[in-house]
Amino acid sequence: MPKATRSSAARNERSAAPGSAGAGPERPEASEHRKRDRPWLMRTYAGHSTAEASNELYRRNLAKGQTGLSVAFDLPTQTGYDPDHILARGEVGRVGVPVSHLGDMRRLFEGIPLEQMNTSMTINATAMWLLALYQVVAEEQGADISRLQGTTQNDIVKEYLSRGTHVFPPVPSLRLTTDMIAYTVSHIPKWNPINICSYHLQEAGATPVQEIAYAMSTAVAVLDAVRDSGQVPQERMGDVVARISFFVNAGVRFVEEMCKMRAFTRIWDKVTRERYGIENPKQRRFRYGVQVNSLGLTEAQPENNVQRIVLEMLAVTLSKDARARAVQLPAWNEALGLPRPWDQQWSLRIQQVLAHESDLLEYEDIFAGSHVVEKKVEELIDESLTEMRRIEEMGGAMAAVESGYLKSQLVASHAERRGRIESGDEKIVGVNCYESTEPNPLTADLDTVIQTVDPATEKQVVEAIGRWRATRDEPYVHPRSAQALQLLKEAAATEANLMEATLECARAGVTTGEWAGALREVFGEFRAPTGVSSAPVAVPVEEGSALDGVRRKVDATAADLGVGKLRLLVGKPGLDGHSNGAEQIAVRARDAGFEVIYQGIRLTPEQIVSAAVAEDVHCVGLSILSGSHAELVPDVLARLRRTGVTDMPVIVGGIIPSADAEALRAAGVAAVFTPKDFGITEIIGRIVDEIRTANQLDPLEVPA
Repeated sequence: MPKATRSSAARNERSAAPGSAGAGPERPEASEHRKRDRPWLMRTYAGHSTAEASNELYRRNLAKGQTGLSVAFDLPTQTGYDPDHILARGEVGRVGVPVSHLGDMRRLFEGIPLEQMNTSMTINATAMWLLALYQVVAEEQGADISRLQGTTQNDIVKEYLSRGTHVFPPVPSLRLTTDMIAYTVSHIPKWNPINICSYHLQEAGATPVQEIAYAMSTAVAVLDAVRDSGQVPQERMGDVVARISFFVNAGVRFVEEMCKMRAFTRIWDKVTRERYGIENPKQRRFRYGVQVNSLGLTEAQPENNVQRIVLEMLAVTLSKDARARAVQLPAWNEALGLPRPWDQQWSLRIQQVLAHESDLLEYEDIFAGSHVVEKKVEELIDESLTEMRRIEEMGGAMAAVESGYLKSQLVASHAERRGRIESGDEKIVGVNCYESTEPNPLTADLDTVIQTVDPATEKQVVEAIGRWRATRDEPYVHPRSAQALQLLKEAAATEANLMEATLECARAGVTTGEWAGALREVFGEFRAPTGVSSAPVAVPVEEGSALDGVRRKVDATAADLGVGKLRLLVGKPGLDGHSNGAEQIAVRARDAGFEVIYQGIRLTPEQIVSAAVAEDVHCVGLSILSGSHAELVPDVLARLRRTGVTDMPVIVGGIIPSADAEALRAAGVAAVFTPKDFGITEIIGRIVDEIRTANQLDPLEVPA
């Protein structure tokens, strides 16, 4: 999320003099001339289309008063592919900016002095590569590298569990993180080399206890790896701990979320003091940034998202003892698509009004001494420490990832939450209660209410990387880029720190896909457990319930088709790693009596169609949240037609604008589901109806 210059000066509150016109009664506190705390860093998560377009956006946001930059990278960049790779098709520049080489990074920060910036880069599997590009650009600007400030997210554990942009297996991934931490402590001491990210854990269904425990267990795994690597002497472990930051989620349950942050603070202090012997309380300080909860933003009545965003922001700003050091807010229309600059400005202004117009920053912690808060904090601490001990007994966070334990727990928690929403036990205004509404002028024209990325952009970026490869090496000499890649592979096969070899690749003009490809050759790739098969039943099939009705429809349709079970393939084409929705559909379809084929994320249309034909499924369900549906879904339909399959309906779910939904249906998609379709049981019932229609079976009267 973009920011500009640090806001620094503290100022005194001015009040009208007693007895002056319009002053009214004097407020006692107005005469105390309290010194205001410095506001938190204000960011906006931004980047799209091209480096040039994103640079223009950053400059505009900085001019509006942002105090830091936050860079969103597109999915090919996040997963280590060049824009001309087959898996990158439809994804280039969609959810962030494509950065394929040093030239892109130069253009991304052109005219922005990096030595004066505080830059956050949301990047994980390829974090080392992007930091290397950033450092080289800073060097070219003449910056003092030791003064660079910012953060690389670099939390690979949550990628295995929720976000899905992992590349390498856990052990080499942890090595990359360890090498980065060791390098930055010595060379870029003001940089945060990792941002333990519990944000996506909550989006994947984590309870507050799970969010705390899994994030803390990840931090323990990272610090243990750094300590045991021998790259950092024990006397400098305090410097390592001092640069570990966290990136958390703030949901709409204000009291619980505020208490969660206090619990985080105390557990971190305990762990760093007792496990790592850090005596300096400043080094043990829990340092975190926050993005408030996008999971709770609704497509229905999206104007309600504004008050949700404000309430969630208050949970991480009101309490001085646990106040976020950086805040970025989503926009009101993120459940509809990519926010426009105006929408992002609105979210920035929300922060600025609180920081500069209110008296929040003039007081000590306003919750200190609250018995209610203290009791809740202690409960969260006790339960979180218990879960952390359970993970430790399994062998730590990495072992709990590889065994599938963490993922299955998240899938189960998310399924329980969805069940509460569908039953009405958990109320969401405008979705499952108070659904009547006046016409909304904000969404009167749905086709203009979001930012769109020109489809021609991808073609331009693909052509540009071809030109880069053709011109980066001097003619008639051994290409420096090939030599740098060879040195990288050789270093990866040893225990050498990989940062220097990566920097050489950056300077030599190596591309993102080439850097990641070289390491793929040495480290291999990893497909994380899906958690679907081991997830418990979240919505029991009680007689007379909606799920019972759907299950009877499933059984009846299977009998009509002369098969033992209906078979549903749930597919994630492209690079979109947000698998929460696909997993919940898969679990509920399983509980409704389907045989579910779900192979996880990152598949090509060809792989999906091959699996659908080989498994002889009765329906294909595609889940895409990245915006690549317009490119990938028609490809799946065309490939199915070429196989001669005519009775296999394709349904699609995701963040899909209304015009795109109409185009998909016109292309042959049987049904399109968006975030407003929150009833998963009803969706499964619709899938059965589409299977019957495709197979020319009469409709069933069994209620769903």
